[in-house]
Amino acid sequence: MSPRFPLATSSWDQAEQDALQRVIKSDMYSMGPEVRSFEEQFAAFFGAKYAVMVNSGSSANLLMTGALFYSKNEDLRLKAGDEIIVPAVSWSTTYYPLAQYGLVQKFVDIDRGTLNYDLDALAEAVTDKTRAIMIVNLLGNPNDFDRIKAIIGDRKIVLLEDNCESMGATFGGKQTGTFAHVGSFSSFFSHHISTMEGGLVTTDDEELYHIMLSMRSHGWTRHLPKENRVTGTKSDDPFEESFNFVLPGYNLRPLEMSGALGQEQLKKLPDLIKGRRDNAKLFVEGLSNHPLFTLQEEIGESSWFGFSLLLRPDVGITRSELVTKLGSLGFECRPIVAGNFTKNPVMEHIPHVIHGTLPNAQYIDVNGLFVGNHHYPIPEAVDALADLRV
Repeated sequence: MSPRFPLATSSWDQAEQDALQRVIKSDMYSMGPEVRSFEEQFAAFFGAKYAVMVNSGSSANLLMTGALFYSKNEDLRLKAGDEIIVPAVSWSTTYYPLAQYGLVQKFVDIDRGTLNYDLDALAEAVTDKTRAIMIVNLLGNPNDFDRIKAIIGDRKIVLLEDNCESMGATFGGKQTGTFAHVGSFSSFFSHHISTMEGGLVTTDDEELYHIMLSMRSHGWTRHLPKENRVTGTKSDDPFEESFNFVLPGYNLRPLEMSGALGQEQLKKLPDLIKGRRDNAKLFVEGLSNHPLFTLQEEIGESSWFGFSLLLRPDVGITRSELVTKLGSLGFECRPIVAGNFTKNPVMEHIPHVIHGTLPNAQYIDVNGLFVGNHHYPIPEAVDALADLRV
């Protein structure tokens, strides 16, 4: 039986059906003009110079990490053994690409209210050894980028931004996902827009853009412009350039169907975000003083991926019992992303250090969960949560 209050629902209608039929009629399914059009529209919408579409948000994190290893710009180029600061709470594929490229991850605690970096802990963790910082905007909530900028000061630190859960969020009027040198987005089914599977990387750096175009497709030159920042000038002979490999790459290409769907979903994004924010207003008004749990504290303008519920200390109920109660009311729920990621056995394969202790990440790991938000009104869900008691 389907849950009464699911985590995710579709925002497709006839426009998406027509987009799929357009691709079927074209009989071209691998990456082509539909993907290129979506990339151009996406970059323009978010105020970035360039966007590169891939087959998932996880692949977006992999691609943007890899691109930084092949930049000729010494201020941007990373190398194995460099220290990168990461938050202790995020999704697994925030961390995996960093480990796969040999970066040493320094795990820093998060703030129990915002679920993003504990900014005092971050300030303590940043040293002259810090080469990069991964900024994760969790569950739609922007980070305080002004404070992060002040913490960095004049250090030459590369910024990566995992914005996969926060499409449409803003801080100071600027779209999240565009504050760093590279930023990732996801368009998986449960996210703010859906292209079935899909992800994107944005950047304002032309060289990184060209590197990603090559790495996305096997590391060859075929998809680079004639004049590019990777090889200089390409040959005019398409046969010569067809299998010319210049960088270690992957096959991360999206489908034309995903590009076509993205164009239609992007048109809807302002209304989709508005619907989520309208729900959040009701949610915060109705539940901010709930006796059982606290809510996520908004920074900037969140796009409210979901609604976190963090049990208050000593309320006489465990998370497991809360999950059971929510399930009986028809709520589908999940842990807050991956909780304290450092507790996972996979950490033995990840070069890392832990900065201090991680009390907030651990508290969230044991006492936190989230329920779904949607683009349409959900007053019944807010009322059901407001009435919830031990």
